[in-house]
Amino acid sequence: MNDLGEVLVTGLGALTPLGADATTTWAAMLAGTSGVRRLEEDWAAELPVSVAAGLAVDPLSLLARVEARKLDHCEQLAMITCREAWQDAGAPEVAPERLAVVIGTGAGGVLSTLNQDDTFEKSGSRRLSPYAVPMLMPNGPAAWVSMELGALGGARTPVSACASGAEAIAMGLDLIRAGRADVVVAGGTEACLHPFTLAAFAQMKALSTEDKDPAAVSRPFDVDRSGFVMGEGAGLLVLERAEFARARGARVYGSVAGAAVTSSADHITASDVAGQVRAIENALRDAELGRSDIGVVHAHATSTPPGDLAEAQAVARAIGTHPVVTATKSMTGHMFGASGAIGAMAALLALYDGTVPATRNLDRLDPAVTLDVVAGENRTGSWDAALANSFGFGGHNVSLVLKRA
Repeated sequence: MNDLGEVLVTGLGALTPLGADATTTWAAMLAGTSGVRRLEEDWAAELPVSVAAGLAVDPLSLLARVEARKLDHCEQLAMITCREAWQDAGAPEVAPERLAVVIGTGAGGVLSTLNQDDTFEKSGSRRLSPYAVPMLMPNGPAAWVSMELGALGGARTPVSACASGAEAIAMGLDLIRAGRADVVVAGGTEACLHPFTLAAFAQMKALSTEDKDPAAVSRPFDVDRSGFVMGEGAGLLVLERAEFARARGARVYGSVAGAAVTSSADHITASDVAGQVRAIENALRDAELGRSDIGVVHAHATSTPPGDLAEAQAVARAIGTHPVVTATKSMTGHMFGASGAIGAMAALLALYDGTVPATRNLDRLDPAVTLDVVAGENRTGSWDAALANSFGFGGHNVSLVLKRA
């Protein structure tokens, strides 16, 4: 193990299609609640998809108007989530130079980019917001959060598609292990529900076009899965050097014991079993754990036919079929850059509470999937370690290993 020892998780924050905070989101996962809803907006009438997973709570109800107007939607989510996570951690008193922020995103301020372009085309340059550039910058969420917390130890932004939030946590782990920070606020944010993005993902056949009960559309590992449901959200974890956290008497959810990032260098959108296996095996090696030590897997599992099968094969090859597996995108939809952080949070809370949420809509497990995927009822037990996977377009593979407190 690294000389600097454990990296503990002391605070959680979330804003998702299931709830306005981490506690509500987790309770909804355990209840099997779906955050997927039918698109009723006028702009959605001509789209090939009819459902999405928007936020459970309007962020504008949680921010002052003067603040909100300066921020892109994904930046708003990051600010709200950071405040929750920081207070949940007990607002650590840490030297500013020893506090860092790492927030990943897949698309950044794409809503601001599209909306400001519309304004420019219709009304000219003088009608653009003076905050247009800060709103569209992918590093905007990390920058705003660093200013909110007074973090001088770095504000970083991994942009690795759907693996961004998980890669941010891996980067936070590295910063603390390297002795460059005592506390890191790490995770991801994404807010890109827009007719353009929905149409673009539908055009590449990634989204489900099922027009039925919205809550039944996202069905990871099910034989009838037909594509993912686009969602939005944010999740942030407060990571601390173990000695620092214990010295201040912090409440601990568990630890980030290992992480690995690999690239497939193969295809811009296809899943790569070999690359995923390397990520899982390297994360285990980093955590100094063996295959049999992993009791829970939070699968990336977006509900696409090839993607779910590739991950199932990778998990079976890398660690076997004994772990209990869950796929919470069946409830939240796919929140892109935020998904990895929410997945890590869910895996950690499963260890902390001794309960793994059931995968919603898993009526008939694909016979090619040999994993023990929880369906129907939650699984209770006692597990010491969990794996959380995140894979992104471009061949980005990130695996995190979490340990119980």
